[in-house]
This record gives sequence, structure tokens and C-alpha cells, in this order.
Amino acid sequence: MSEPRNVHELKSLQGKLAYLGMFISNLTGRCQPFSCLMKKDIPFEWDEACDKAFKSIKSYLMKPPVLVALVLRRPLILYVAAQERYVRILRAQKNDERKENVLYYVSRTMTPNELKYSPFEKFCLALIFAILKLKHYFQSHSIHLVLKANPLKYVMKKPVLSDRLGRWYLKLQQFEKPKGCERGCKG
Repeated sequence: MSEPRNVHELKSLQGKLAYLGMFISNLTGRCQPFSCLMKKDIPFEWDEACDKAFKSIKSYLMKPPVLVALVLRRPLILYVAAQERYVRILRAQKNDERKENVLYYVSRTMTPNELKYSPFEKFCLALIFAILKLKHYFQSHSIHLVLKANPLKYVMKKPVLSDRLGRWYLKLQQFEKPKGCERGCKG
């Protein structure tokens, strides 16, 4: 991966990093020096701060976090995110030092019909995707959900459900309510 030589290459790099953003710790902070290069009517000048940020990101990507094995009878943490075109899930678990270890990453691109969903429907889709992909973990482990928005509240408060939301609601009913549901996003 070579450093960008113009704004077009920098936009391409930032697009690739945005795709991996949920799995790169402090991506916004690492990419801060690039923001001034993206402004209109500013000449593209790759300085030392940009070079340092680029090398920091590159070294992080060359040494990704190590995935660890599941420890039985310990609660799981599930980070669920729905972005404009993607659904992403990160399954983690706290170790003996109470530090989170990543166990599993899952993601997929939304279909053209799913792209038309409202933001809350996309979060519901992400949660249903997590349930379908990790069903056996939902059945056998206590799970702590971490979401940017709470689709459970959205579906349960809606007086009249569409067919799609009704089907999703039935899928959610087969599991006990998650132990916790907090706002946030692992990144």
C-alpha cells in the first residue's frame, strides 16, 4: 500500500478505511491529519503528520488484533452496526483481566431492496442477521448487545407492524431478552 499522491487517491484510501473502520481502533483520530487535505481550494501537500498517520494505519493493519477462542459459561458481547450499505457484527468476550477479546467478525453487503430500508429497519436487519448467523450462541450464552440504536424498542413500541417487521419480531421472541443493551460502537 503506497501513500496517496493526490486527492483522488486519498479519497480512495479513506473509502477503504471506512469499510474497515469498525475494526480499526481510533480510526477517526488516526485519520485526522488527512482532513485538511480534503478541503476545497487547498493544494494537496503530503506533510510529516500525514506520513506519520499513514504509517500508523498501515502498521495497525499489518498486525491486526488476534482472534481468541470462546470461553464457556462467560457472557458474550455483541457489537451490531448497520451502515448505509453494510451490516457488521463483532462478537467479543471479556478475559480474566476484564479486557475484551475479539472472537469473531461478520459482515455483509445489503441487497438493493434492503438499501431502501429506514435506518431503524437497517438496525433490525443487522440484529436479525446476527441472530441467523450466530443462532447457536444466542441459544447457549448470555449476550450483552451494544448498538448505536435500539431496534428492539422500535419494533416493540410500533402499534402496527409491517409484514417484514412482524416476521422479525417473531424471530426476536424466540430468545430471552438480552442481558444488556447499550449505545455505542466498538472501533
